[in-house]
Amino acid sequence: MQDCQNILNTGSCSADNCTYNHNILHCDKCSFTAKNAAGFGTHIRSDRHRRGGKKELARVSFEAAAQNAENNKDGVIVEGELDFGIVEQTEAAKTSPKVVRIRTESPSTKVLFASVKLNMNSAPSSRRVTPPFSLNIENRGHPLSSTRPATVTVSLARRDVGRYQARLELGFENMTTKKRFVILRPVQVIVGDSQLHQQLKAKAPYIPRRPATREPEMNVVQGVKPPALSVITYTTQLPRPEIPPHLSKTLNASSSPWHAQKIKDMFLSLPLHQENHGDFFKILMWIEEHRMEYDLQRYDMPDSTLASHRPYYYLEVPGLAEKRPSVLTGDRILVRKHDGPVGHWYAGHVHFVRQYEVGLRFHQSFYGWTPTQKYYVRFKLNKIPLWRQHQALAVSFTSPRLLFPESLYLPKGSILDQDSVKPFNSLIASNPKQLQAVASIKNAPLGSLPFIVFGPPGTGKTVTIVEAIRQLVKTKSNTRILACAPSNAAADLIATRLRDSFNIDELFRLYAPSRHKDQVPDELMQYSYYHEMPNSRPCFGAPSIGRMKRFRIVIATCVSASIISGIGMPRGHFTHIFVDESGQATEPEALVPIKMMADDATNVVLSGDPKQLGPIVRSVIACKLGLELSYLERLMRLPIYDLKTYTGKSIVKLVKNFRSHDAILKYPNQKFYGGDLQACADDTITNSYLDSPWLPNKDFPVVFHSVSGKDDRESTSPSFFNIDEVIMVKTYVQQLKANRKFRTNDHDIGVIAPYHAQCQKIRSALRNVADEVKVASVEDFQGQERKVIIISTVRSSKEFISYDILHTLGFVAISITRAKALLIVIGDPQVLGLDPLWRSFLNYIHDNNGWKGPEIPWDPAEAVNEAGGYDTIIRDDALLDMNDFTRRMESLALGDVVVKEEDVDMDVGVDRPWRNVE
Repeated sequence: MQDCQNILNTGSCSADNCTYNHNILHCDKCSFTAKNAAGFGTHIRSDRHRRGGKKELARVSFEAAAQNAENNKDGVIVEGELDFGIVEQTEAAKTSPKVVRIRTESPSTKVLFASVKLNMNSAPSSRRVTPPFSLNIENRGHPLSSTRPATVTVSLARRDVGRYQARLELGFENMTTKKRFVILRPVQVIVGDSQLHQQLKAKAPYIPRRPATREPEMNVVQGVKPPALSVITYTTQLPRPEIPPHLSKTLNASSSPWHAQKIKDMFLSLPLHQENHGDFFKILMWIEEHRMEYDLQRYDMPDSTLASHRPYYYLEVPGLAEKRPSVLTGDRILVRKHDGPVGHWYAGHVHFVRQYEVGLRFHQSFYGWTPTQKYYVRFKLNKIPLWRQHQALAVSFTSPRLLFPESLYLPKGSILDQDSVKPFNSLIASNPKQLQAVASIKNAPLGSLPFIVFGPPGTGKTVTIVEAIRQLVKTKSNTRILACAPSNAAADLIATRLRDSFNIDELFRLYAPSRHKDQVPDELMQYSYYHEMPNSRPCFGAPSIGRMKRFRIVIATCVSASIISGIGMPRGHFTHIFVDESGQATEPEALVPIKMMADDATNVVLSGDPKQLGPIVRSVIACKLGLELSYLERLMRLPIYDLKTYTGKSIVKLVKNFRSHDAILKYPNQKFYGGDLQACADDTITNSYLDSPWLPNKDFPVVFHSVSGKDDRESTSPSFFNIDEVIMVKTYVQQLKANRKFRTNDHDIGVIAPYHAQCQKIRSALRNVADEVKVASVEDFQGQERKVIIISTVRSSKEFISYDILHTLGFVAISITRAKALLIVIGDPQVLGLDPLWRSFLNYIHDNNGWKGPEIPWDPAEAVNEAGGYDTIIRDDALLDMNDFTRRMESLALGDVVVKEEDVDMDVGVDRPWRNVE
């Protein structure tokens, strides 16, 4: 649609016949969204808008000039290719040089070979760096002739894995006309592993595309539900709130992050307070649900077959083992025969999930199956976890003590008395902060404000929570505990650490019926309720309400905690509700156990770390509007949780780190934790890689390996991968495993990458080399640790600089705190250095002589600008370079150029994992 001319001319528009949509005032060229028509008009006339056009024109001019400069001209012929291809790293030093011959076409041509310049295809550097190529020139400064050619020999000067490019600029002067001109030749090489490059390269170029418009579901024949859906008898019916039509329509019109402000103005009542709390988060959850359904379309399969093992049909689902998509027992998957009526679908209910396939049951009218019959397959979002959160938000219990605590809810009496605690875990006694947290939780009278255990990585947060639970239950006969966590893994960890202290009549681990027995630790099975179904598959469930009331401790995920309320457990039954790892849950998720089960006397304890990864939220709009801010972090921003004033009364920060070497811990400690953390890990572990061959500084177990690589994408996926970094990861893993002095097995190593495609490529490269090495996203490593952590940062282009800084480069703090003894970071400093957080981290490594590979491209002694802006500097410098180059080329006649910026929003959530919220 064309811009509204009234806005362009006057800054406003009130014309009755205007067809421009003034509600969406977004400039694609500049990525700018105006709040109103006047603001949009102002932007159109601004220097920013004009600069955006000039930059695009300069880019096109540069590309055209470069292409033109590669042509032979004025009778001069330059012969010879300067593409070294893929050079094995072990053979780089022996690589034969490349030679170009420069001659004239005829004896009458009089041209002087005036100059040679090798320009690097990289951002300008404030430091002198070693060029990847060297030159040897013959007959420069002499006239050319057909019988006396000049030669330029280009040799490979670098042996580091990566991709290196340059422009060889040959300058000439026509001695008759005195005209100067330039002929350019690109120089390039890939140093690496040719076999891996061939194995891992993209099968076809990536083509951006939006999910196709889905055909309607006019008639859906429901299948046979699994028994797991009816194994628990609920006393109340679960509500099924649908996205309001006006919100759905607005999101359908545009789900771009640029329009978050519009959604906020139209649908949210601010500021957040007690009365609007439920409605506020319902809107955010509907926005997230809308995005989840959109993202789920990516997994639709247009050409699938089914295997039949009556009464089940088996469907193979690529990516199922990695929860892409996430499928649980009870989910629905729609299928339609290729030759079936349009809009007529059969819903297969998932009865079981295996590693690569699911078992479905359809209605008895499902017909026409043959082994070769092709089906369209469509995944449907399981909304039950969302409905349980909506149910919690809708309850009338909206205690300000729990939602918006103030000083009047501080516990009365001497809760700081550590002498009142005789620790069951002897290690607690020697840790003052842990002991204080336990004492404060134990001594707080019922009806106190939520207590927070702020547990930075490796500080024994779960140990502290387990000790507090044991103290409460063992010393107070009326105590009843509900302990929750966002994930089954975190909930299982609590149960595992408590099981030796409590018998099966005291401790109960509640699992959702969709949980498979194989996913449950063997030692916890006796603490759960595994229901044998007649004539069907057994599944997890809940015992009678009478038996449930007798347990002193019930452990569940946050969402599954709603089962306890659903079967009739009275509000206030539990004296204490614990939510561990609460920083990883959205506020509605964390509030499920609290709003469904707490009363005015229930004490709530939250534990987690807001400095680590927050909850996984797929919608950028929902993130911008507050869904990514956890309940834990929101409370910690309130004055009542100020650590200087209220330590021990409302919050305790654990400070002893029992995981990492001091050199690994030092940077995140200073950057995120105020320098409070103390390295207390076992020296025999944390020092185990000192003096190892991988360390440039033998006393500093942190390495940054600079790699000038190339990020790429497969035709079928917008997720990025970088083969050059894969090669480096594989090299390090092989060397670690082969070294007999510093013995390392697969389970000692973890590899973290921010992109799903990179994880897949690394796994492929390590197959039959190190199959048991865990390769995963930082989300999947949350709460875990390894002796060695290798981080592949992937990005090596500046095409999406702003997008990277906003979405993918900020995972440094979480990733590095997973390592105990050795941290290896692989990446391109030209891109990483654009983010202030990464730049300061890389400066820290460089200052401690931990740098390997091509040199740091900026002065590490310069103070880092915490406000950033390095991406703008790079763009401006690149523009100057392009303009300079273009001016030195021959004049160009350019036609009209229409440029549109790529819409990154459509792929923004592609690398976010799907969580099994049970």
